[in-house]
Amino acid sequence: QVQLEESGGGTVQPGGSLRLSCAASGRTFDLNTIAWYRAGSGNEPDVVGYITSSGRTTVSESVKGRFAISRDNAKKTAYLQMNSLKPEDTGVYYCNSVSVSPAGIITAVLNSWGRGTQVTVVF
Repeated sequence: QVQLEESGGGTVQPGGSLRLSCAASGRTFDLNTIAWYRAGSGNEPDVVGYITSSGRTTVSESVKGRFAISRDNAKKTAYLQMNSLKPEDTGVYYCNSVSVSPAGIITAVLNSWGRGTQVTVVF
């Protein structure tokens, strides 16, 4: 089973950039669709976007044109490049292995979540 660990968060000013990493252990990383989630203060995590095993990506409308997801299967790592950051991007970011239904419903596969990485966008 894949286990995931997030890193790369920090505090930046609006307009800044960060790159988050999601490092995996386990032999089947390249077979997994990996999603990035954001949890705001007191809120359930929302899906920011995901990348399939073939490298196809989908991101939410709120980050389209600013965020990009990529993966390096040799390094067993997925990335979330965040540009033009806004204060509303603030939150704890998590990654998880997910399944995506034909209707586009995203379901986390791993019951055990990582600690996440904090992103704070503030003047």
